[in-house]
Amino acid sequence: MTGPNGSSRVFIELGPRPDEPTQLVRPGARSSYPPDVLARLDADAETVIARYREPDAAATTSRSALLPLLHLVQSEDGYITPAGIDFCSAKLGLTGAEVAAVSTFYSMYRRGPTGEYLVGVCTNTLCAIMGGDDILAALEEHLGSAGSRDEGGHSISTSDGKFTLEHIECNAACDYAPVMMINWEFFDNQTPESARSLVDALRAGERVTPSRGATLCSFRQTARTLAGFPDTRIEAAEAQTIGGATLAGLRISRSHDDNPPGSASAADAPDEGK
Repeated sequence: MTGPNGSSRVFIELGPRPDEPTQLVRPGARSSYPPDVLARLDADAETVIARYREPDAAATTSRSALLPLLHLVQSEDGYITPAGIDFCSAKLGLTGAEVAAVSTFYSMYRRGPTGEYLVGVCTNTLCAIMGGDDILAALEEHLGSAGSRDEGGHSISTSDGKFTLEHIECNAACDYAPVMMINWEFFDNQTPESARSLVDALRAGERVTPSRGATLCSFRQTARTLAGFPDTRIEAAEAQTIGGATLAGLRISRSHDDNPPGSASAADAPDEGK
């Protein structure tokens, strides 16, 4: 635009420039993919998008494929980068702003570099009462409070790239409080001592198995599974179990032959661990 009376032009900058640091533009973050990586991501993206194609429709329901595609690019970079945003935008015909809005809405999409193991300690009401804050404090000290923190101070990453530690909100495992999650797998009834032992075992390269689930894999492998690709861990299918505390009410109901109207009979209800 021009100044008063048609004088020299006045430049008004609206928002940050593309190369300025923001919540999705971090120092060192990828802005594009090399040809070999792009070819691999293209092939994987076609597999994902095909799930959302209507047989008789001219176009895909592209927005439905965005969430798994974000997990896909996160499995490549370890977090959501400008390259990942541009890739999803191009594949689905969405604007970069639309993709960025979704990626910053859900906390499972990381905004900064994430370690091989994402350690989350629940500090919501019940877990906090049962010791969640003590567990988080113990791990911050054990992993090194001098590690790099994100801009909001919500997570800390170790210098070797092995761990990212953060507090998390309720993950619907209150019957096992206090709960810790590593790469979204549950570790129930934790203490500061058991939490320290877990991260020590992972640092030593030992196989670690969650309370309910298969042996832990890396954060990037987990992201690929969340994108909808097969979980290659041999024991993955058999490892999903229901814990005893979750079924306590069912056991009481069975003992009193108490079946609410419209519910399945106790005899038809699942057994513990199945």
